Amino acid sequence: MDVRIYHHPACGTSRNTLAMIRNAGIEPTIVEYAKNPPSRTELIGMISDAGLTVRQALREKDTPYAELGLGNPDLTDDQLLDAMLAHPILINRPFVVTPLGTRLSRPSELVLEILPETHKGAFTKEDGEKVLDAEGKRILRSPT
Repeated sequence: MDVRIYHHPACGTSRNTLAMIRNAGIEPTIVEYAKNPPSRTELIGMISDAGLTVRQALREKDTPYAELGLGNPDLTDDQLLDAMLAHPILINRPFVVTPLGTRLSRPSELVLEILPETHKGAFTKEDGEKVLDAEGKRILRSPT
């Protein structure tokens, strides 16, 4: 299966997402988007395919979001895209693209929606949260 992850190695959510993809027996194409950002067309396509608005795909935390005034509601999608392409760290992460769909995998287990059910056993996130049981089946959290 052809899977592409727009990855940021310093991000725990991105690392967990990558590990879940690998747990499904898939070695994805890894794009370190801060070093190799997507083209404008690719970014627009990922955002649209994931069912998001441009603003929803914009990352605020640990970015120049505030300094650039990107919270201004009068900014257009084109202006936000310009900022994201000029400062790729503003692209929320990780985006994952598979033949089954595109997701912004926040939280990381959203990636399971677009992967085949070929998981190789249990999976626990870096923070200790169990996501898959020993048979590779999703562990659903009860609402609190």
